[in-house]
Amino acid sequence: MIFTAENTLLIGSILLFVSIVVGKTGYRFGVPTLLLFLVVGMIFGSDGFGLQFHNAKEAQFIGMVALSIILFSGGMDTKFREIKPILGPGIVLSTVGVLLTALFTGLFIWWLSGMSWTNIYLPITTSLLLAATMSSTDSASVFAILRSQKMNLKHNLRPMLELESGSNDPMAYMLTIVLIQFIQSAGMGVGAIAMSFIIQFIVGAAAGYLLGKLAIRMLNKLNIDNQALYPILLLAFVFFTFAITDLLKGNGYLAVYIAGIMVGNNKIMHRKEIYTFMDGLTWLFQIIMFLCLGLLVNPHEMLEVAVVALLIGVFMIVIGRPLSVFLCLLPFRKITMKSRLFVSWVGLRGAVPIIFATYPVVAGVEGSNIIFNIVFFITIVSLVVQGTTISFVARLLHLSEPLEKTGNDFGVELPEEIDSDLSDMTITREMLEEADTLKDMNLPKGTLVMIVKRGDEFLIPNGTLKLHEGDKLLLISEKSKEEEIEST
Repeated sequence: MIFTAENTLLIGSILLFVSIVVGKTGYRFGVPTLLLFLVVGMIFGSDGFGLQFHNAKEAQFIGMVALSIILFSGGMDTKFREIKPILGPGIVLSTVGVLLTALFTGLFIWWLSGMSWTNIYLPITTSLLLAATMSSTDSASVFAILRSQKMNLKHNLRPMLELESGSNDPMAYMLTIVLIQFIQSAGMGVGAIAMSFIIQFIVGAAAGYLLGKLAIRMLNKLNIDNQALYPILLLAFVFFTFAITDLLKGNGYLAVYIAGIMVGNNKIMHRKEIYTFMDGLTWLFQIIMFLCLGLLVNPHEMLEVAVVALLIGVFMIVIGRPLSVFLCLLPFRKITMKSRLFVSWVGLRGAVPIIFATYPVVAGVEGSNIIFNIVFFITIVSLVVQGTTISFVARLLHLSEPLEKTGNDFGVELPEEIDSDLSDMTITREMLEEADTLKDMNLPKGTLVMIVKRGDEFLIPNGTLKLHEGDKLLLISEKSKEEEIEST
């Protein structure tokens, strides 16, 4: 069946429904949800139910839109106070680490392709291009798995991994584009390559910072009567940031990630509505992106390169990624050996490498179909082997700990403009022995009880209300100066 204007909505709605149901089922068994979305696309594709989708350029465009949203949303969730202690190692991993992974893996692919028993014959430049497309960890996969499994990792590992995965796509993208240009132009000078990297980094970082500042100003200064338009305004700004940075020859992915960090770490109007909208949109585009990539591949073609792809995948997981991580973290002596091992293991490949693998296809690079099929196969291997074992490895290395409680049991939130905190308290027998009414309770100065929950009943508090064991109190208190400083 071929996609037409008449059946696109029907097919799309069925695919979304099936993906969500399958994703919910797989979550119970610890299978990465994004892998299941990919499998659903493959099942409905040309080798399955027969849906025909073979346009790599359209898939590339969908991936570009999806990555812009995913990286911006990931940037919004990245807090300055969390990444500040690990900024150095995070940046080194997202730049030098990507370069080393591409180099080690590319040399291995070149060596492997020279073997008589292999069915691939790639020159050194094409081998490096193949390695470059999958040299970064996938932000969508890392964000989704770490957050869906609600992992609380020691030694600031979670912010380090999220910073690395959110900021290393630009480096892999630049390596991919430069190598394509190098192959097609019969060679580029070292100076031209270095200048291309410098321009993309500087322009991308500067555009992200300045446009992020502009977005904050727009959200806070524009007085729009309809609050539902604020998230849509921000979405338009995300696309504008990517597009204008790309026109200026900068790296659009780096720009949207930095802009997201700027917006997420400053006070903005209607934060709750914006976060809810962006979170839902991020999941929607993750599903669409993985479904499209699953539809794009022909599984029978992957089987032709399965042995070689498996060897490359094992090399990346066991040697390439760990070697680059250990070399990058050598200067950071405070990072423990167990932490280095865990970071080495969380080298997840996902949609990003597959999207980058479409660039050689669109550019018409010789051997691009082999590149795409190998990258797709390795992505599945990575999601199955690494994605399903992250929590197990964290426990094995004694790096996981109980998740800290956030929010309150009442589900109530205050607008960001109000400098107060909400918390809850459960009345115990020991508390009742000291005081059984609100007026006798020794609450901290500046703290008030907003509401009392007793079973399924909500009570309006007053000083003479008799408290019972198990009552839950919703407390509002003044935000401490230390917390205000940390949040700025």
